[in-house]
Order: sequence, then C-alpha cells, then structure tokens
Amino acid sequence: MKDQATATQAKFLSGSLFRHVTVMSLTASIGLMAIFAVDFVDMIFISMLGKAELAAAVGYAGAILFFTTSFNIGVAIAAGALVARALGAGDKEEARQQASNALTAGFLFSAVFALAVWISLGPLVTLIGATGQTHDLAVHYLAIIVPTLPLLLLGMAGGAVLRAHGDARWAMMSTIVGGLVNAVLDPILIFGFDLELTGAAIASAASRVAIAVFALVPIFRYHGGLTLPRPKALFRDMSPIAAIACPAILTQLATPVGQAWVTRSMAEFGEEAVAGMAVVARMSPLAFATIFALSGAVGPIVGQNYGAGRFDRVRDTLREALLFTAIVVGLAALVLFMLREPIAHLFEAEGVALTLIFLFCGPLALAFFFNGAIFVANACFNNLGRPFYSTMLNWGRHTVGTIPFVWIGGALYGAPGVLIGQAAGGVLFGVAAILIVRGVIRSVEEHHEKPREPGLFQRQARQVILFFSRR
Repeated sequence: MKDQATATQAKFLSGSLFRHVTVMSLTASIGLMAIFAVDFVDMIFISMLGKAELAAAVGYAGAILFFTTSFNIGVAIAAGALVARALGAGDKEEARQQASNALTAGFLFSAVFALAVWISLGPLVTLIGATGQTHDLAVHYLAIIVPTLPLLLLGMAGGAVLRAHGDARWAMMSTIVGGLVNAVLDPILIFGFDLELTGAAIASAASRVAIAVFALVPIFRYHGGLTLPRPKALFRDMSPIAAIACPAILTQLATPVGQAWVTRSMAEFGEEAVAGMAVVARMSPLAFATIFALSGAVGPIVGQNYGAGRFDRVRDTLREALLFTAIVVGLAALVLFMLREPIAHLFEAEGVALTLIFLFCGPLALAFFFNGAIFVANACFNNLGRPFYSTMLNWGRHTVGTIPFVWIGGALYGAPGVLIGQAAGGVLFGVAAILIVRGVIRSVEEHHEKPREPGLFQRQARQVILFFSRR
C-alpha cells in the first residue's frame, strides 16, 4: 500500500528529469512573469507621469519590498520541502499536516514581521539612501502594500505546497490571477482616478489578496485540504519547520541587503542613475522569470527523490537544471540584446540611465547563468536538509561577493561599474555554488542518510565545518 501511495503521490520519482525541470520551471515562470510584467507596466505608467521622483521612489521601495517578501519565500521553501519529502516517502497524511502547520505558523509570524516593518518604514527607506520628496513617496507607497504581507505568505506558501504535489498548473494560475488583478486595476487607479503612486500601491495590495485565495482553493479541492491547527501538533512541528524556514529566511534576506548596498551605491550618481537601475531591476525578473522560478521548480523534484532515497536522480536533477539554466539564459540574453533600443525608447532613457539599460541588455545578461546556478544549489540544499549551506552561500554572495566588487566597480567606472561589480561577484559565487552542491549531494549519498529534521543551527553548522574540513 505504501509503495502504491508513493507512486500515486510522488510524480517526480519517475520520468525524464529534464522534462520535469522544464515543465515545473516554465509553469512557475509564467505565473511569476504575470506579476513581474505588471511591475514592469507599473514602471511604464509611473514613467508616463513624467515625474522622476516617482520612478525613483518605486526603485527605493522595491528594495524594501524584496526584503519583506524574502520572509515569505523562506516559509514557502520550508512548506514545499517538508511536503515533498513526506510525499516521496509515501506519507500523504504527514504531508497534509506539515502543510497546515507551516501555513499557520508562517501567517502568524508574517503578521508580526509586517507590523515591525510598517512601523520602521521611515528609517528603512532612509537607510537605503532616499531623501526629501522621494523618501516620503516611497514610505507612502510601502505603507499601503506592507500590511498585505501575511496574505502574500498564504499565496506563496500555498503555491509551494501545490508544486510539492506536482500541481504546477494551479500554482501557476494563482499568480496569473494576481497579475491580472493588478494589471486591470493599475490603469484604472493610476490614471482613471488620478491616484498616481497611491493607485499603483492599492492595485498591488489587491493582487496579493487574489494570489492567496487562488493558491488555497486548489489545495482544498484537489489535494486533501488542510487540517485544523492544534496547538500541541503545531508546537511539535515548529522544530522541523524552523529548521528549514529560519536558515531559508536568512538566506533570502541576504539578497535585499546586497541590493540595498547596490541601490545606495547607485544613489551617489544621482536620481537618473537610480531610475535607470530601477528599470533594470524590473527587466531582470521579467526576462529571467524562468531562472527565478528554478528554486521553487527544482526543490520538489529533489525533495521527492530524497524522500524516496533516489540519490541518483538527485544528482541528475542538478545536472539537468544547470543545462536548462544555460539554455534559458542564452535565449533571454539574445532577446534583450535585440530589444535594447526599443526598451530604452520605451522609458525615454537618456544619459546614464540609457547606459545602464544597454549594459544590462548586453554582456551582463549572460552573467545571469551564475545567479541561476546559485538558485539551483539553494533548492538542493534546502530540500536535502542542508538549508544552512544556502544561508552561507547567499550571505557570502551579497556581502563579500557584492560590497567590494560594487565599490571597486563604482570607483573605476561610475554607475555602470556598480552593475559590473555586482555581476562579477555573482560569477565567483555561482562557480562556488556548483562545486559545493556537488560535494553535498555526494556526501549525503555516501552516508545513505534518510530524511531527518536537524537542530536549527548547531547541527547544520557542524555539518558545514565537517564538509569544508574534508575538502
């Protein structure tokens, strides 16, 4: 009965791994592109208003929003990893319990986190370099969006649970619906009601509500729903949830810290440079949505095969995911290069902003392969019970791999050097990610480890030390 249940529930234990990676990544990326495309359109609408301070405010706010979203991504990673492992081991009821407790705990902690951020918006925006009217506009924009963070968590973690079940279609649909809600409300509120930045913020908040609803409904309709949280069971499962979620949250928080440094460094070259960087920041996830989706797409495949003890397929998943990354980045870079002039014209970019857009749509786009390698490695670490490796890798990439490179690049080449330095650090840590994850998979396989829930930091820290001492 257990073998039959495993075959029924764990769809990634058989079949072409490249196909699984492709299907999961493309469906996830379509949903992400719906959201990123709306952000991109937001930037176009704001640019059409002809007020540079509004575009700069959105750029500053983006760094803070990435910071808040990182908390949700960490919880979603934990929910997806635990559900995928349980399904791979053939325990459907355990998967249901893990999903329920992860969503409940995540919602509660996200609400507290959102409140703390909301109270601190002024100092946070000041910290990344915004001043004057731009500062006030960024705070106003964020004050509307940040309170919806717990709802976004339900949507993101719900989508991770759906992907853990292999239900990429419904996970995709939840984000598409959210994107459509935003796309419809944006022009109505920004132009129709003349709300400008306020309208864009309200539209984004409404889209988060839609994402939450359309992520949770399929779980109840097709995957057994969720159990009613019981305090005793919730506290019991907090350890395995936190063992993945806390390092994963720390991992995600590294990115906005690094991006905040980049934003602050770019601010030294004026608002035109910040506005140009904001355009690049909107283009990156849109052009490379498939790469951004890799962590969520590869994670369930690795998790199910790890839960079933199929280490050969775990290794092969890494190889196929890197191949997929190289193909996608090559194609996306080619398209960006061909469209660089229309993109610049669309935003009426001039001076340093034009230079930054052309630079990104040229050689820097190819460097995104190494970001993809880091995403794939993080997915493997998180689903192999080694989330602390992701924490170390991401913090290294966004501190040692960002601050000195950006500082040197900015000193040598000005605003373009900031982007060049950021990309150079990514290359270095992308190569390191590939080497480390291969060693971790080999170590897990050699010791024939079964899925377990380690202590939050101590046990994983010892694993990191032992890993590097053997090298």
